[in-house]
Amino acid sequence: IVPRPIGWIATASSSGDTNLAPYSFFNAVCGYPPTFVFAPAKSARRDTLANCRDTGVFTVNIVSEETAYAMNATAASVDAGIDEIELAGLTAVAGSTIAPLIAEAKANFECKVTQLVEVGPPAGGNVVVFGEATAIHVNEDLLDGTRIDQSELAAVGRHAGNWYSHGSDLFELARPQ
Repeated sequence: IVPRPIGWIATASSSGDTNLAPYSFFNAVCGYPPTFVFAPAKSARRDTLANCRDTGVFTVNIVSEETAYAMNATAASVDAGIDEIELAGLTAVAGSTIAPLIAEAKANFECKVTQLVEVGPPAGGNVVVFGEATAIHVNEDLLDGTRIDQSELAAVGRHAGNWYSHGSDLFELARPQ
């Protein structure tokens, strides 16, 4: 399934240690209320799943062409306690929860965890994290009325291996009435 959207998920532990990791097993699954899912591996060395369980919150930060290299830097498996935000040269911004927003992202969603669903065998598989948006942040210059200018957002999609795609190669199809 390509391209896959990338959920750049930021979390923090209850003691305030931050974590940032990209997930291409990610999507929006409901418009009202705005609800997102991502699926970290049960066996991952990342802190994302543990932090979601611990604090019940996360942020989704949209990856654009301008932040693609920083996103890639946060994809490496690093030891617990390493601040991927600092490692990638990014700026953490406080939101209304303990989970940070990434200042360089053009759009961010603050989410509360609503459900955790285990998928696959107990020794492997993933946990699907459902989160409902409690706050939405979008750069003002992206707004075209009530819609986001997709060309200006310049979102990036994930393919297999080391391949990504630009989300700015757009074409229009009128929806049937």
